[in-house]
Amino acid sequence: MTITPEYQVVLFQPEGRIDSEGGMALSEKMAAVVPQRNQLWVIDLAKVDFMDSSGLVSLIKDLKSARQSGCRLVLCNVQSSVRLVLELTQLDSVFEIFHTYEDIFTVV
Repeated sequence: MTITPEYQVVLFQPEGRIDSEGGMALSEKMAAVVPQRNQLWVIDLAKVDFMDSSGLVSLIKDLKSARQSGCRLVLCNVQSSVRLVLELTQLDSVFEIFHTYEDIFTVV
């Protein structure tokens, strides 16, 4: 976890697949964080090469949980195969998606 003067950033870096197993593992890691208002939760997908519908369900639940806790959840470094799934399901308009981790802080 990185703390900046303006934002408390919590970084998640899943690897491999976000399917039923990978999605559950990510959700468990996120649930272990004590949410505080105005935290920025970043899911860096640089090392994720596959996502299926089960993984999407986990991400949507995580987004809902973050919002209910007053946190902001964003995605970055989304690989083309994962981006395609997000676009086909039109969830690319639901999630805030940034090209790189650094881009988050130029727009925030």
